[in-house]
Amino acid sequence: MDNKITIIEGPPPTFEPIQDGWALGLNEGPYLYDLALTRLRTFNGNALVERCHRAWHHGMTMFLEYRSDVGLTKESPILAARALETTEGHVLFLWIRRDPQETQAELGEGDEDEDTDGTL
Repeated sequence: MDNKITIIEGPPPTFEPIQDGWALGLNEGPYLYDLALTRLRTFNGNALVERCHRAWHHGMTMFLEYRSDVGLTKESPILAARALETTEGHVLFLWIRRDPQETQAELGEGDEDEDTDGTL
């Protein structure tokens, strides 16, 4: 069974922090992860959501595979999926799980010196 949705062209996806109460429940477990939402344009959103449902029904993890800003292949587990048809075409909404280090790297946190008083 194919357990990946792969972005084959275009820029890396944009990940938005999740503020929805129901989606925060997806983070329940022994580890703390960051949750994010990404929106992707697609030709077959309903088929991709159905593929997610089949994988989850068989106890498998579904992944979003994409290229990072520097061209490296990355994968993030998909926790929920929804397709919506708009006037501009199909949009696939994916709620994914990310490691906190990935989120901090994107935001540029941790790059600066820990010292806040200006001394070295």
